[in-house]
Amino acid sequence: MRRVILGFIELHILYHASKEPITGSFMMKELKRHGYSIGPGTIYPLLHKMEKFEVLTSRWEIKDGKRIRVYEITPKGFEILEEGKKKVRELYEEILDE
Repeated sequence: MRRVILGFIELHILYHASKEPITGSFMMKELKRHGYSIGPGTIYPLLHKMEKFEVLTSRWEIKDGKRIRVYEITPKGFEILEEGKKKVRELYEEILDE
């Protein structure tokens, strides 16, 4: 079940990154809002993995005197997000929309 949840979390990350640049702390708060308790030991390795697979890219910024890593979606990430949306919609219709 953990792998399934992580897959949905990855889509959630791509969704938000498609709207605006994100940070790990933003995503932890956003996921908490949806009932997921994801800590730094989970979110940052996940973001780094997504960067390795070239669906996200990152850069360092200074915000309020702190150095933070900001993530943005890549063209490949947009493709994955669109395919993921189709799959989620298809599953939703089959499983929940009887």
